Amino acid sequence: MIFSVTTMGTASAMPISDRNPSAQMLSAGGRLFLIDCGEGTQQQMRRCHFSFVKIEAIFISHIHGDHLFGLFGLLNSMAMYGRVAPLDIYGPPALGSVLNFYNSFFGSDDLFELRFHKLEGKEPELIHTSKHLTVTAFPLNHKIECYGFRFDETVTQRHREANPAYVAKSYAYCSDTAPFPELARWVKGVSCLYHEATYPMEMADKAEHRFHSTSQQAARCALEAGAGRLIIGHYSSRITDIDALVEECRAIFPDTVAASDCDTFDI
Repeated sequence: MIFSVTTMGTASAMPISDRNPSAQMLSAGGRLFLIDCGEGTQQQMRRCHFSFVKIEAIFISHIHGDHLFGLFGLLNSMAMYGRVAPLDIYGPPALGSVLNFYNSFFGSDDLFELRFHKLEGKEPELIHTSKHLTVTAFPLNHKIECYGFRFDETVTQRHREANPAYVAKSYAYCSDTAPFPELARWVKGVSCLYHEATYPMEMADKAEHRFHSTSQQAARCALEAGAGRLIIGHYSSRITDIDALVEECRAIFPDTVAASDCDTFDI
């Protein structure tokens, strides 16, 4: 099965000319799963050649604008493209009010049903299953209620019998969060971990104050989790030397790469 993630936005809250706010597209077996939806996401989907109608579910980590402000435009475009299949959207309880506002003012003529699923768990919780994968949500450590997501490939019994040595693929998304002890356990053994690295180590005080992570903290999480690969992103607008962030990570976790907008990573 083709299992890949495209990082359509790698900036943090402040606008940057060459980086969009947070948004990722996970592709699994031909189906699409959108993770966060910052401003400009639908334009990034065009650049990356993603269909507006093939998205099976949307996962919103938290109600900060750089992870959410693109949602109304995307939903409207889905309607204009004639989407009729129901759309599952997962996020914190406050997202329900946002979607109610959209439906009240813009969604009355949409032909597809928005199905909102509240995330309220204090421990990892299975929230979505499909033919090709399962999705688990877990709380993060941010200023407001915030969730990470783990995507695990579903392998059929027939495939296991034919390929007994096959290892199922997995991907975890952790943005935005300050470090906390349970996180490495919750993403244990993932094939690929995306972890925010908003600041370099020299700005650790700002990371702590704003409930974000430094490059080295992201790398330690990947090391403790036994992840196969670390992807970093969600860079502060103050950071111009991304290579320096990567070097800080690789000193702890060598298999680290920095995401740029519209990069695609096979998992």
